[in-house]
Amino acid sequence: MVPVSHYLVLSAILFGLGVFGFLLRRNVITIFMSIELMLNAVNLAFVAFSFLHQQLSGQIFVFFVIVVAAAEAAVGLAIIILVFRNRVSLNVERVNLMKL
Repeated sequence: MVPVSHYLVLSAILFGLGVFGFLLRRNVITIFMSIELMLNAVNLAFVAFSFLHQQLSGQIFVFFVIVVAAAEAAVGLAIIILVFRNRVSLNVERVNLMKL
């Protein structure tokens, strides 16, 4: 049986990789992927703590996080498509040029 601490370490590593990708990348798609990686790291921690305490509340939180992540992905990808059509680039530094 794998101890819960291993899951939490993996969750921390995944979250750190997500933060690293969010802060250092300039492509909007990569930034959204990093945010999704951070959300999945939090989900892993929720499930680990839920298993540790033998309660389903952590798994219910995971369900809500997945629903919010799906909504964020749908709206975010729609915005990304709109920005790409207008600027023909997905560079974050050029997004602030959308002012009229």
